[in-house]
Amino acid sequence: MIINSCLQITLISVKKKFLFMSSNLSVREIQTDDIPPLINYWLSAGEEFLRGMGADPAKIPPKDEWEKMLLEQISQSYEEKKAYCIIWLAGGEAVGHSNVNKIIYGQEAYMHLHLWKSASRKTGWGTSFLKMTLPLFFENLKLKTLYCEPYALNTAPNKVLEKLGFDFIKTYITTPGYLNFEQPVNRWQLSRDKFRMLNFPS
Repeated sequence: MIINSCLQITLISVKKKFLFMSSNLSVREIQTDDIPPLINYWLSAGEEFLRGMGADPAKIPPKDEWEKMLLEQISQSYEEKKAYCIIWLAGGEAVGHSNVNKIIYGQEAYMHLHLWKSASRKTGWGTSFLKMTLPLFFENLKLKTLYCEPYALNTAPNKVLEKLGFDFIKTYITTPGYLNFEQPVNRWQLSRDKFRMLNFPS
């Protein structure tokens, strides 16, 4: 057990699967029990909310496709993963997740951030959760660079990334993922060297 006195964060390591804890907030790798609430987040979301984050409601997969994709992810080794999801918990209850896709193991990946409930947003939790999540992405996937390309008109994730020390690269028009419509995105990146310089648990 390692205590980081600056952040008051505890790191518990069990077979390379980590649980970070800060106050009543914690993060861990996705488990099978997390699949139903994660799917519900996407399938119960309203069209306005989805479009506000840059997602196209018409592109949201049905339940069976989500289940197949997530079960496959859980079963794969880090080297095999096409996506890798970390669950965010408050008081032991799952309230959101961060995942990466477009993974090139040992090189790079693209990150996404989601708080599932409106009451959890604008609380500052996103910043705290991300501080605990970044070490898992960098260490387990051996990343050299972590990218994030949030919708440019969605201010919340852009503010979090700036606050945590990600470097702003550019704004450009693209379709950033298979769930998205064409949109302006802000590309942010965090190198492994800069990650090591920042005050995150490790």
